Amino acid sequence: MTFAATPSPSPRPPQRSRARRFIPLGIAAWMVLEIWLLTVVAGATNGLTVFLLLVAGVIVGGYAIKRAGRRAWQNLTESFQAESDPSAPRKPASSGERQSGSGNTVPMAGGLLLMVPGLLSDVLGLLCLFPPTGKLIQRRTEKLLTRRASYAPGSFGDAFQQARMHRPDSKVVQGEVIRDDRPPSPRRQDPPLTG
Repeated sequence: MTFAATPSPSPRPPQRSRARRFIPLGIAAWMVLEIWLLTVVAGATNGLTVFLLLVAGVIVGGYAIKRAGRRAWQNLTESFQAESDPSAPRKPASSGERQSGSGNTVPMAGGLLLMVPGLLSDVLGLLCLFPPTGKLIQRRTEKLLTRRASYAPGSFGDAFQQARMHRPDSKVVQGEVIRDDRPPSPRRQDPPLTG
């Protein structure tokens, strides 16, 4: 039996990806900018206006999430009914609806961004809810997540690629493969009890 030599540990630790290095800094800068914008608006108008803007964002965001959730649930139940009853007539997909069923993700993200306190997040949420920009954001995000590239180990892209499993018929199945190379141990049988 031969064993391969284990590689010696490198003297330098692996470098972190740029995203992991700059995301915390970006989040902190975003929060400072949101607070600064709220104080500017409060100085230009008054505190009640800022409060009403934040409450309106929560109400509109909740409505958008509720509406997108209902639409997603309706699509799910329709697809289950179509699978269980193949003779039923299929409803044609509308021009704005994608066959993959992922057309509710961007409106839900927009609603969530509206619910987050801040004016910049409200603007981004409204961009997600506005149909032309929402479709553009969805296409760009899908293209970004499905492109083939080599990601740095430990990055989000690397985790996303590792979680994908390609089947021979070109379908992609999200999941994880757990292999147990050991054969199952035989069941132990206890001697019968005598009493």
